Amino acid sequence: MNDRLIQVVTVTPNPAIDRTLTIRDFIAGGVNRVEQQRSNPGGKGVNVASALADYGHAVAATGFLGSDNSAPFEALFSVKGIDDHFIRIAGETRVGIKISDPARQQTTDINFPGRSPAPGDIEMLLRRVQTLAARSGPWFVLAGSLPPGVEPTLYRDLARSLKAQGCRVLLDTSGEALRHALDGGPHIIKPNLHELEALVGARLSGNREAVEAARSLTARGVELAVISMGAEGALLITGERVILARPPEVKALSTVGAGDAMVAGIIAGQLDELPLPQTARLATAFSLDALTRPESAPASRARIDDLMNEVTVHEFGRGHSIE
Repeated sequence: MNDRLIQVVTVTPNPAIDRTLTIRDFIAGGVNRVEQQRSNPGGKGVNVASALADYGHAVAATGFLGSDNSAPFEALFSVKGIDDHFIRIAGETRVGIKISDPARQQTTDINFPGRSPAPGDIEMLLRRVQTLAARSGPWFVLAGSLPPGVEPTLYRDLARSLKAQGCRVLLDTSGEALRHALDGGPHIIKPNLHELEALVGARLSGNREAVEAARSLTARGVELAVISMGAEGALLITGERVILARPPEVKALSTVGAGDAMVAGIIAGQLDELPLPQTARLATAFSLDALTRPESAPASRARIDDLMNEVTVHEFGRGHSIE
């Protein structure tokens, strides 16, 4: 590691090279014509690291990369100035297919399972994270799915280890990995509405039910639950406060990476010690930037800061009703 102080470390056990196909009026089961195609190194934690680096923060990234096709990731890290601490494993990193429909402003994901790391690789990752925790700044982002063969308790174990070393943890995952990871006591979680429904095992109708479900998580020690809701904005919930952030109506060029950009904005708000309403504005502005910026263009701190002014924020204290 070089001499600069790393502010954030992202952990992505199951990254992917995202092959995005632009298909206007995509029809499942029909004949579709591709207007554009591009491939980008990705995965939740990689996307978060990329957005934070563009915003000016010092970031390191780790996880597992297939040694046979690691070059696109290495090029990205070099261009963005991201410290590369990924563990190379045998074979190739998976390729994920994203079908972006600009007419409907929808993205269809076709996710492959990824390559299984060997037990020794997992032990190496645990040691790598411990080393980074001893040398880096306060925040770790544990993000994305887990590869086949990895116990669903991995994020739980990492969160416990990081907290024991005085680090703070943001978790962005789903399914069994999320369910187990809550026992590790992450400080912040960012499920989307569908992931929250799966976690609590119930259909959530309206903001009030979403807040009640999130409060069941803050009661377990989560300091901040951020529920992303697409065009409806986001809910930021603590034990005492509820913030509803609403973006303006925009024409999305692509929804790819918008949720990961929101995670980056949450972390940026924490690093800048912003009040919760301002963190809500910044996180939503990060997401807006990802939605409305061509994917080939890097994020701009000035543009994101301008977009903050277009986000409306409403605060509800405990006992105040939210619809």
